Amino acid sequence: MKRLSELEPGTVARIHSFENNDLFLKLMEMGCVPGELIRVEQIAPLGDPISITVAGYNLSLRLDEAENIFMEEGGK
Repeated sequence: MKRLSELEPGTVARIHSFENNDLFLKLMEMGCVPGELIRVEQIAPLGDPISITVAGYNLSLRLDEAENIFMEEGGK
């Protein structure tokens, strides 16, 4: 398992769990729920923020938020 912040652009993975429960509700409201597929679209030149596609729309996450999301790679 990797953190979302560790994935490269173009990677498709499935959300497994969250490390920080304080962010869990905020991320769930944005469509980031366990089992959902995510595609990493872009990473800013300095690494923050990152752009992902989740639940059919684009979302930008700060690096500290992405570090709290554990992913299962190879999700199709």
